[in-house]
Amino acid sequence: MRVGLTGGIASGKSTVAEMFATLGVPVIDTDVIAREVVEPGRPALEEIRERFGEHMIDTHGRLDRAAMRSAVFSDDEARRDLEAILHPRIGAETRRQAAAAGGEYQLIVVPLLVDSALREFVDRVLVVDCDEQTQLERLLERDAESLAQARRILAAQAGRQERLDIADDVIVNSGTLEETRNQVRVLADRYSSLAALRSRRARSPGTP
Repeated sequence: MRVGLTGGIASGKSTVAEMFATLGVPVIDTDVIAREVVEPGRPALEEIRERFGEHMIDTHGRLDRAAMRSAVFSDDEARRDLEAILHPRIGAETRRQAAAAGGEYQLIVVPLLVDSALREFVDRVLVVDCDEQTQLERLLERDAESLAQARRILAAQAGRQERLDIADDVIVNSGTLEETRNQVRVLADRYSSLAALRSRRARSPGTP
């Protein structure tokens, strides 16, 4: 069984994913994959260079993430072009890792799951939710963004209600770490039960 974990920027997706990982759940993070596919020498980085120019590559031959982020958040066409370069590669690598991961169930972290082709790949959707003010505060603290830039980043993503509309499960991450951890434990047990049920049904198709 594959659980897609999503949420807005600075909602706490990484924190929740780490909590599942400590329980032994295989975690596949598409943000990590996205960084790997643009490493120097990879075809995606060369396509980015051709489409967006040399100024997107830093002096070490790596993607200048700040420049890239600024370009795509202010230009819808540029964002779509970048997605066309990255998303097929990210999707293929995610599927490869999922096939190799094993486990009762897997957690696949997809920040933009609402708009992703990977939505059809997962069996359940888990949304990490918090209010926008909390997101802004975390984003300003974590990335030292200006308030205006932070608001632009939030506006460029799917809205909170759009994420909640596709959710099978929700973790509210506006409180303490222990409160979040307790929610993770409850869901981890539920997912284990659901995965076991799916496995039994797969072995015996007529089982109710």
